[in-house]
Amino acid sequence: MEMFDLLAHRARVSSDRPALEDLESGERYNYAQFNQRAARLAAAARTHWGLAEGDRLAYLGHSRAEFFAMLFGCAKAGLILVPLNWRLAVPELEVLVEDCDPGALIFGAEFADAAGQLQQHCGPLTLVALDPTEGGTDSGQRDYQADLADTEPDLTAHPDKDPDTPWYLLYTSGTTGRPKGVIQTFRMMLANYLNIGLAVNLNGDDVLLNVLPLFHTAGINLYSSAVFMVGGSVLVPRAFDPDQALQVLEKRATIFFGVPAVYQALLDHPGFSGERLKGVRSWGCGGAPLSLPVAQRYVDAGIRVRTGMGMTETGPTVFLLDEDKVIDKIGSVGRPQLLTEVRIVDRDGRDVPPGDAGELLIRGPNITPGYWNRPDATADAIRADGWLHSGDVARCDEDGQYFIVDRWKDMYISGGENVYPAEVEKALEQHPAIAEVAVVGMPDHKWGEVGKAYYGVHADQDAPDPEALRAFCRERLAGYKVPKAFERVDALPRNALGKVTKQELRDHAKQ
Repeated sequence: MEMFDLLAHRARVSSDRPALEDLESGERYNYAQFNQRAARLAAAARTHWGLAEGDRLAYLGHSRAEFFAMLFGCAKAGLILVPLNWRLAVPELEVLVEDCDPGALIFGAEFADAAGQLQQHCGPLTLVALDPTEGGTDSGQRDYQADLADTEPDLTAHPDKDPDTPWYLLYTSGTTGRPKGVIQTFRMMLANYLNIGLAVNLNGDDVLLNVLPLFHTAGINLYSSAVFMVGGSVLVPRAFDPDQALQVLEKRATIFFGVPAVYQALLDHPGFSGERLKGVRSWGCGGAPLSLPVAQRYVDAGIRVRTGMGMTETGPTVFLLDEDKVIDKIGSVGRPQLLTEVRIVDRDGRDVPPGDAGELLIRGPNITPGYWNRPDATADAIRADGWLHSGDVARCDEDGQYFIVDRWKDMYISGGENVYPAEVEKALEQHPAIAEVAVVGMPDHKWGEVGKAYYGVHADQDAPDPEALRAFCRERLAGYKVPKAFERVDALPRNALGKVTKQELRDHAKQ
């Protein structure tokens, strides 16, 4: 299998079909226009921005349809796109830019100051202003729109390439340790389509509302890249807005993928109703576990949210829950999909007995070749036999359904017993006053480690006292699993996809 020019071939097959719409600007591309736009970017990168094959092109800006022209334009030019997490502070962005060393940075108007600081601190870097302004771009900056207009795009398909050629880099959140640039390839994108597109029965009539950030694999691949494979249409807002999302889901979208925070926000909107959203035929969720109460409320509204699991390193799809199992197997991530193998092993690398928990290993064509300029981290995560060590604790039940128990690093040992915080969190989530909760291990002179629970309270509820919460836990958990300490917080710290940044809580618990 070679890396072929997917967009050029799709434009040939489906030239007039709608491909992309930017919900902020109203700009629309059919597949012929989408391909032309990507080809213009490839030409501008070479002729105006001084980039050559293998160079990196960074992007700092909110979600927009134009991002996908950058992505496929980089494929045409042999460049490596680096979408930067716009939620990071400039010093954090500097770490990423210094690591990937891009030759040019495309930036949205809202990040002009940050782009200028990156250029100042990170050496030679061509700045390309994406949004035209009345006074033109600053001296020394390129004008994205003008540069693309001033090109002769080559609309022929690019020559076939090695499918493992780096296409774009996605940096891990960096919640613990140094962020790593995960190499993304054409092989990974194609494998993801076969893993998720077939499972969801994507087709050319599907319309996706893509509310997830485009610096993350979910924003790119769940399900946008798979929708392009089949010739469907992708709608891109600048950011997630519950009111806008409900309107689009009601009137236009047929498929949707979100993270738990998105699903909670839709539920909390006064306009939410299952009847209103009956036009959406498939709902998917990932990024973090969907709590049992939220999942049940969707079921009660007649909506079956299919949970799944994947990683940036897996392109991302690994697991997906069958639609008919949503009620019976709430909390499960389902079965491994078509092109993925999995194992569950103990600390010595031996397969665990059925039903036992252990580290999840993953293998298949959807696995990344490695981390950018990090052969050490690559060798540590992906062993010589091809198995990726996920760092997740998983178990498989008697029906072959998989459950993610916790993160391997989040487990702590109290009095010689393994404690998985996610199990404690699920128990506390059943308390009527608890809106959100995260449990971490903290040092204890007697037991080695004990649990500390950080929790938020529903607005219409009084905060329970710690002893009441301990009693609530004792009714549902073994004694060694009951947290020793409880602390109420206004909000749990989270990253861009809504995952709780537990390292921050662990650091706080040690104080």
